[in-house]
Amino acid sequence: MKVLVAGGAGYIGSHCVRQLQKAGHHPIVVDNLAYGHRGAVHEDVPFHKADIGDSETLVEILRREEVEAVMHFAAFCYVGESVEKPLLYYRNNVVATLALLGAMQEAGVKKFIFSSTCATYGIPAKLPITEEFPQIPINPYGNTKLAIEMALQDLAKAGSLSFAAFRYFNAAGASEDGSIGEDHDPETHLIPLAIDAAMGLRPPLQVFGEDYDTPDGTCLRDYVHVDDLSRAHILALDKLDKPGTALCFNLGTGQPFSVKDVIETVSEVLKRPVPWEAAPRRPGDPPALYADSTKAKSELGWKVQYQTLRPIVETAWRWHQMNPEGYR
Repeated sequence: MKVLVAGGAGYIGSHCVRQLQKAGHHPIVVDNLAYGHRGAVHEDVPFHKADIGDSETLVEILRREEVEAVMHFAAFCYVGESVEKPLLYYRNNVVATLALLGAMQEAGVKKFIFSSTCATYGIPAKLPITEEFPQIPINPYGNTKLAIEMALQDLAKAGSLSFAAFRYFNAAGASEDGSIGEDHDPETHLIPLAIDAAMGLRPPLQVFGEDYDTPDGTCLRDYVHVDDLSRAHILALDKLDKPGTALCFNLGTGQPFSVKDVIETVSEVLKRPVPWEAAPRRPGDPPALYADSTKAKSELGWKVQYQTLRPIVETAWRWHQMNPEGYR
């Protein structure tokens, strides 16, 4: 299948491109390189530097490349930034995404896979989180993702498209061969921050809150390997043949790890300590978030290959060792 990957030069998008190739599909990447890296996309993959909000250009690409399905990863994803600059997030994550969906409709492309987030659930009343939990986001980032999920539901009911929306928990790790991985600016993900702190490349890691109602007082999160995420998207392609199909899935391991668990694991893998210091809680940080992904496993046949934290950290460390300057 010919699959347009919007945001295919970004962290998760670039890994999905690799997994699409491994599965025998033909990815075509569209990325404006605002946060993505041209070096994350192999030269044998068709690449178009374009913005998803440019409907005219997108229609032309969709038609010329004979695209059969679209995977959308081209969103801004910094929670703190979304609170400070909500209009930026609504313009990119909502307005530009609607333009992409409009371009698909004009070009006759009716299969869509959406990169959503567990942030749409807000602070859950209980754990683990299933897809039936109320979606009550507590920040603009989560609001923008939920807005698109709602739009997709309406489009599916109208018969305009079929879609799968994946609500990620904490994406982590890097490709097994170390050729692509995380290179964010600014970096906000815990594992690369801990690795950099251990290597002396940044100040001591800040641990936001040690007084949560968790076993060690720090936040619990569900870390799911980026390649496991990618494989779920590919499995969904075969489920979108029927017009109006609307699928929503959690993607996580269901096994939570604390901030101090991550620090300890990074120290073990790197064989050096991770310097850290306590900091106040961040507003809106739930004590614990982890998934019940039974639905993805039963309906898609999704299997988690990286079930524990250590192998995830090992792939991240391999990427850092092979690419100490990132894609630069």
